[in-house]
Amino acid sequence: MEREAITSALLENHTAFLRVIHSVPADRWTLSSNGKWNPAQQLDHILRSVGPVNMAMGLPKWILRLAFGKPNRVARTYEALVQRYQEKLAAGGRASGRFVPPATPRRSVEQMSVELRNLIEALDRRINKWTEQELDSTLLPHPLLGKLTLREMLYFTIYHVQHHQRLVERDYR
Repeated sequence: MEREAITSALLENHTAFLRVIHSVPADRWTLSSNGKWNPAQQLDHILRSVGPVNMAMGLPKWILRLAFGKPNRVARTYEALVQRYQEKLAAGGRASGRFVPPATPRRSVEQMSVELRNLIEALDRRINKWTEQELDSTLLPHPLLGKLTLREMLYFTIYHVQHHQRLVERDYR
């Protein structure tokens, strides 16, 4: 998937996720179903996940290369990245540390929705400042998957929001 397809998928998937969040009645946004994250927590988690990717892609390229090195392998395809993530989840992998949302998010769903839209637009602009080659030759750390190329991290971001959308649909429809 090239930059244009990546930016299109990011916008499309995050917009669909927000539609699902807003299809849940507002009085259920902060109610947990079966001890699972509620819709507000799902949204907060997505914000916590996209934010660092956006920030990293705004840094000078040489800083990322200095901090995380260069890849020693070819970038995975979207499908291979998704499969690896699903395997990690099946083995018990879960969000940890700063990626775990509090029981009661500090902001409203409306505020977080606006923040996510703005974040995806900013990420879109930043992606376009990277060449296709740079997306494959620059690494970022992922807490569950290890070092990923920028392209792989963007693939993860595309899939990750769909994963959480399915969880909201499962628990609140």
